[in-house]
Amino acid sequence: MPRFLLVLLVALPLAARAGEFAPGGDGGTLARAFALPAQLGRGPVLHVAGQIGWTPEGKFEATTLPAQFAQTLDNTLAVLREANAGPEHVARMTWYITNKRAYLASLAELGAIWREKMGKNYPAMAVVEVTALIE
Repeated sequence: MPRFLLVLLVALPLAARAGEFAPGGDGGTLARAFALPAQLGRGPVLHVAGQIGWTPEGKFEATTLPAQFAQTLDNTLAVLREANAGPEHVARMTWYITNKRAYLASLAELGAIWREKMGKNYPAMAVVEVTALIE
C-alpha cells in the first residue's frame, strides 16, 4: 500500500515553450504516467499529479517510506525528462503522507535522497498527512 504521494507544478524549459512538448503524443513516459500529467492551456506549465512509489511496471517493491520516496522521485524525474524539464523547473510540490511519525523518523534519509535526485533545487513545498491514499 502506498504511503507517499507527490503532486507538483513544473515551469517548463524554453524548448517546451516553443511548442515542442505534446503530452503523451509519442507513447512515452507521459502517456504511461499513472496520473495523466498534462499541459494546461498554451502556457509553459506542466501539472504532474499522483506520482507514487511503484515501479514503471506498476509494482510496489519499496516497503519503507524512504524507498517509496526514492521511487516516487524517480517516477517524477522520468515524467520531467519526457517534457524536456528537470528538477530545476519544479516550482511547487505537495507531498501526501500517511504516517507523520515515519516521516519525521526518516527526515535525514529523505533529505539525502532528495539531494541525490533533485540536487540543490528546493521548490515551495508542503507535506500533508492524510489517513489513506487511493490508487
